[in-house]
Amino acid sequence: MKPFKHRPSRSIVEAIVFLTLLIVVFSLLGYRMGSANMIKTIMNTAHDLLLNTVFYLMGITVLTGALSKLMSEFGVVSLLERILRPLMKPLYNLPGVAALGGVMTFLSDNPAIIALSKDKKFSSYFKKYQLISLTNFGTAFGMGFVVIITMVGYTQVTAALVGLAGAICGSIISTRLMQRSCLKDYPELDSPVAATLEESAPETVEAQRKDGVFMRFLNAILDGGKNGVELGLQIIPGVLIITTAVIMITFGPGDSGVYDGSSSQGVPILPWLAEKIHWVFEWLFGFTSMELIAFPMTALGAVGAALGLLPTFDAAGILDGNAIAVFTAIGMCWSGYLSTHTAMLDSLGYRKVISKALGAHTIAGLCAGIIAHFLFLLVSLL
Repeated sequence: MKPFKHRPSRSIVEAIVFLTLLIVVFSLLGYRMGSANMIKTIMNTAHDLLLNTVFYLMGITVLTGALSKLMSEFGVVSLLERILRPLMKPLYNLPGVAALGGVMTFLSDNPAIIALSKDKKFSSYFKKYQLISLTNFGTAFGMGFVVIITMVGYTQVTAALVGLAGAICGSIISTRLMQRSCLKDYPELDSPVAATLEESAPETVEAQRKDGVFMRFLNAILDGGKNGVELGLQIIPGVLIITTAVIMITFGPGDSGVYDGSSSQGVPILPWLAEKIHWVFEWLFGFTSMELIAFPMTALGAVGAALGLLPTFDAAGILDGNAIAVFTAIGMCWSGYLSTHTAMLDSLGYRKVISKALGAHTIAGLCAGIIAHFLFLLVSLL
């Protein structure tokens, strides 16, 4: 009888691989920066991001949250949905009510689309493949209001609007690609979610309001402000962890030329890799500095964290109008889709199309940035 050979469990293998990678990364950074300086830089960068970036973004989310609640309370959201409704079928191959999803995610964040898609009356206007593509459509506008307001804060209004146009183009590409991919591999999805209602706009039943206009205004700004605080708190882990990690592999020792533990120092691994194919980024996005690719890479996980890079770019003098336009387009279109697409499609019960959704949105985000770059060049010539 052969002796039983004990095989290491998967968890042990993962632990060994993780520890190996962790030691290698920190050893390389520590060797170049010095161990003490590396640790000080990590702490100082996180502290600087918390004080000078997170609280700034939280201020924006509180104000935009209050404004979006006011727009919802006094019917502006409903009006926008009615205005945008005729564009939905020719541009996105979606029923008119889908415009509400775009408006809501633009004013809040990606998960807003889940609440709508789970509403039986709302989803009854869709075919199954259209409902699935709604995740791509909504994600392309996630935190759009916050992104645009932040970009405008750098006195780049035109560039931010050009970026918005690029994001809209990206949303069309993402939604259409997702629909085509789903129908190609799963033809059975070309069936109604529910055939109980005819294709028409849902009637909005306004609840009678006992409060006066002033109390409605006051309640809206307070409730919206609270939602803004919650959103501001939710972006803290992404900004502190992801942005710190990206900064550590993007920027060098700074103007002093030596590592002294100051914030925003690191080993420029990412730019070094980008320099190998710098012509791609220069031609497609118009990036004059390879450090700028840190923004789209960070936006894959959290657009709030990507926005945390802007003050560092601005201080380095590499944040120009073209970069703002491209950042706005990619930031809105991607807006942390790697961290939300999986959860969104899982909650809808369509895990099998997650890879298709991610692939379509990756292509769309790149196209959004490219379109924004060339649109900005065109606008600059006028």
